[in-house]
Amino acid sequence: MSWKFFKKTDVSMSRALALLRRPVISEKATFGAERNEVTFRVSLDATKPEIRSAIEKIFKVKVHSVTTSRQQGKRKRFRAKLGRRVETKKAFVRLAKGESIDIGSATT
Repeated sequence: MSWKFFKKTDVSMSRALALLRRPVISEKATFGAERNEVTFRVSLDATKPEIRSAIEKIFKVKVHSVTTSRQQGKRKRFRAKLGRRVETKKAFVRLAKGESIDIGSATT
């Protein structure tokens, strides 16, 4: 495990709100809810310690672990022009036992 996971990072509320874009509502994300896991689309420059701190600050819950996934933008053809889809990053946040986040009332 890297040293950055042991170092406590504290982000400001404005940075925390900028890191978390929106919750992901999909079939895979709802299956993760059975394991007390919530999925968010996050900023491309967000790190795991920053995501952890942002979730704990905004929702006032204890985070067990954070896993991230980055999807590169595909090159696509739009009519006669070449284009590129947007790159995205998702964070799979596992909460501590007894903690929960109600996505329906989330204000991110």
